[in-house]
Amino acid sequence: MPVKTSDISPKPDLEVMSIEPGLNDRPMAFREQMNIVVVGHVDHGKSTVIGRLMADTGSLPEGKLEQVKVRCSQNARPFEYAFLLDALKDEQSQGITIDTARCFFKTPRRDYIIIDAPGHVEFLKNMVTGAARAEAALLVIDAQEGIQENSRRHGYLLSMLGIRQVLVLVNKMDLVGYDLPVFESIRKDYEQFLGGVGITPVDTIPICAMKGENIVIQASWYTGKTVLEYLDSFSREKELNQKPFRCPIQDVYKFTEDQDQRRILAGLVETGSIRLGEQVVFLPSFKQSSIASIEAFSAPVQTEIEAGLATGFTLTEELYVRPGELMCKAGGPLPRISSRFRANLFWMGRAPMIRGRKYKLKLATARASVRLAEILRVLDAVELTTDENKQQLDRHEVSECILETTKPVAFDLFSEIEATGRFVIVDNYEIAGGGIILESVSDNRSVLLDHVRQREMAWERGEVSNITRENRFQHKSKFIVVNGPSSTANESIAKMLEKRLFDEGYLSYYLGISNLDHGLDSDVLDTFERREERIRRLGELARILTDSGQIFVTSIADLDAYDRALLKALNEPNEILFVNVGQEGSTGQGEVVMVSQSEQALTAVDRIGLVLKRKEIIPDYSI
Repeated sequence: MPVKTSDISPKPDLEVMSIEPGLNDRPMAFREQMNIVVVGHVDHGKSTVIGRLMADTGSLPEGKLEQVKVRCSQNARPFEYAFLLDALKDEQSQGITIDTARCFFKTPRRDYIIIDAPGHVEFLKNMVTGAARAEAALLVIDAQEGIQENSRRHGYLLSMLGIRQVLVLVNKMDLVGYDLPVFESIRKDYEQFLGGVGITPVDTIPICAMKGENIVIQASWYTGKTVLEYLDSFSREKELNQKPFRCPIQDVYKFTEDQDQRRILAGLVETGSIRLGEQVVFLPSFKQSSIASIEAFSAPVQTEIEAGLATGFTLTEELYVRPGELMCKAGGPLPRISSRFRANLFWMGRAPMIRGRKYKLKLATARASVRLAEILRVLDAVELTTDENKQQLDRHEVSECILETTKPVAFDLFSEIEATGRFVIVDNYEIAGGGIILESVSDNRSVLLDHVRQREMAWERGEVSNITRENRFQHKSKFIVVNGPSSTANESIAKMLEKRLFDEGYLSYYLGISNLDHGLDSDVLDTFERREERIRRLGELARILTDSGQIFVTSIADLDAYDRALLKALNEPNEILFVNVGQEGSTGQGEVVMVSQSEQALTAVDRIGLVLKRKEIIPDYSI
């Protein structure tokens, strides 16, 4: 006979840990900590399992259990342990968990952060979010309902997210009369399924979460380990502090009050540690400096920072570093940098993911436009079938695919560093997909190069040749980009250059970059998308204007190497000239003229003129 609920009491050696928001939502330096995600089909009892873990380990705040029971009584509803987690009123009214809930409990071995992930098919994206940082998983199956569609999907998701420590719980054994053959049938079928997706579960055990059987206390009808004993037996991954240093830059703050000239780079240290004076490199820009100070509000001065802590840094050398760059330790193992990578991707968008269409990639703090370049295979999460001929990803499909970003991004393989190897994909401002990076792929084939090739093949030419235009205008065409950290200096040089060329009788035209934001079918874009789109539009426009024989001049601040490469590619087969004001030039991306920030615009224009003469863009008897 199963034990009675009244016979269950918390083990005396278990310590109490409050779950009041904010009080304990931080790691304790002297205790091991583990993240556990609980998944399963809707109504199979995930939240009840967690409620029991909290209650039966004595980890609830004082009076919390009684408070929930009183609330249930006032609403004429029977008490359920799941209500300990379902704090949102709309969740309780619907009776399903619609977002991930985080709670805490601890045993003498370690502290646990345990995540209740939604089981309803409509909330799978929340489940992916919840499982993003999990090191192990509990997967719950209702003994009476058996293996359901989402039971399989969640198994696929755990495999895709790289979670290998999985304990399967066959719940509600009381509803099948504690029939062990029923349990064995589910165990055999589901373990076979998990094996097909690359997961060997730690074990499959029968439980009754509502009565607390085999959660913390072993039932009389069962001889194996309890859920809690299995949790304590799970091994942790390599300590985050022992991994290479990774700190994605979240934002950059500049203070000016009281002559404060600090430029503080803020972010969360995901792995590794860093000390004052150590050299760092920012990727993918490859800018380098060293740590001058570690900053924090109302905190003692620190000389070292390690994984899990959000902090700020100042550098010994002022650099223009954009949010989204990945700060790493110079000389240590560095992440991959590529615009193409192979990934496991789970698609949750209402609309299918279509090859070639632009989406937004979120990888740590980096944001980039991304396209589905190739579909290698699609897995049916229910039937365990593989399709290698699909041209799009439909909702709830799992795919091994090649993704391509507009410009290279820095990342680690998921097998090496999880935090910088996981990503999500946004479609129309909603999270529509998530996955892990398996390997970097060569950049030789790209959507951009394919676009340029197709554009040139379809380019419709008039009856006037380029040579005819050059003879008429007495000059060749050129795309000139004045680039530097100061927009004012850039514009001054570019506008003066346009006027000097025009006065000499050449077809010259200056375009202010802000014109692109308000024309050419401009639409509502966020800051990231606007910058990326303006570079693309500028390159396409340059291809047209230079083909018409003009000298096209523009100014833009803080181009990086990949922006230059994009402009060069989009302007081909016509030529481009970069005028770098007060910064180093980049090779392999067109001609470069260096201009110091101290030079007057007139002097800079004279130097640009000499280059145009030497390259025979204009005759050497003018300007």
